Amino acid sequence: LGDFVNKSGSARDLYKLINHGLKAIPGRLAVATVAGNAVFAAVTGVSIAAAAAFSRIAYPQMRHHGYDRTFALGAVAGSACLGMIIPPSVLLIVWGIVAEKSIAALFIAGAIPGLILAGFFMVYIGVKTTMNPELAPKYLDEADKEGLSRAEIASGSGIGALILLVLGGIWGGLFTPTEAGGVGAMGAMILGIIKGMRIKDIAVAVVESAKAAAPIMFLLLTANMYAKFMEAAGMSELIRETFATYQLGNVGIVVVIILIWLVMGMILDSISIILITVPIFAPLTQGFFDPIAFGIFGILVIEAGLLTPPFGLLVYTVKGAVEDKSVTLAEIFRGSVPYWILMLAVMLIIWAFPGVATWLPSMMI
Repeated sequence: LGDFVNKSGSARDLYKLINHGLKAIPGRLAVATVAGNAVFAAVTGVSIAAAAAFSRIAYPQMRHHGYDRTFALGAVAGSACLGMIIPPSVLLIVWGIVAEKSIAALFIAGAIPGLILAGFFMVYIGVKTTMNPELAPKYLDEADKEGLSRAEIASGSGIGALILLVLGGIWGGLFTPTEAGGVGAMGAMILGIIKGMRIKDIAVAVVESAKAAAPIMFLLLTANMYAKFMEAAGMSELIRETFATYQLGNVGIVVVIILIWLVMGMILDSISIILITVPIFAPLTQGFFDPIAFGIFGILVIEAGLLTPPFGLLVYTVKGAVEDKSVTLAEIFRGSVPYWILMLAVMLIIWAFPGVATWLPSMMI
């Protein structure tokens, strides 16, 4: 689905459409990057795809209009993380399979925290650019004066229709998450054909999707075996007894889990972290932490690892995708710090008020 949207050029039209509607907003291009990533996340569910796409779409536009380089890079890398919390997220699917929880419930639970996170990002950008206008100079371009073409409006709006189709179908009980993915992919392909994609382009998108999905499916298979082994070996009970020995309490257990995830995020990718730790941590916390809320909480912490040095995966993706080869990893990491902090802030909100994540799923039952 994401590959069809990306290769058809609809992501670029979406960015133009959102940017055109934000003319009066400080730091409008950076805010449009966050909003575009939020919408793109609701179609693709993959942060890496969003980071690569908006590195080529949004970053050149921001630099062209005089945006500070570090600020622009941070907006691209930081907002790309929305792809892992806003449904239909790949990490939520992996978590649901490994923890044996409802993927549909996790999808619904991720909606409000994802929107809160996107809102925090936008508020930060607005405050930062109001206090430091030189970071994001105001401007008017040809699109502001002449408006967008009908084709651009239709293409950008088409992504909104895809979101309603995919998420509305899941939340309305019309189809399962797997079926929704197939329906969404078909809709994205039709949108791509309307945009001018040829058979060769469609074939390339299908092959690239298969290359991305195949390793994940194999990992999920082995993860299921690993989880069963850990359960049979009594590993969760052993770890629970170890925590009890040190009298850490529920808060202490969660703090240790957070620290472990943040350290692992420095050296491992998010899916590997979930596969290794969730079979242990999920049973460990289910007595005092709602399993669905814990899933959203965990995704937020692990997601922060995508921006954590020295191996923040999104940072390296942005570095490889931007055409300006003078960009350094240090600049991207530095620009991403505020977004990293805001992700941990939303994580703390979920920990303190799990109802933020569980309210919507409870209403859908």
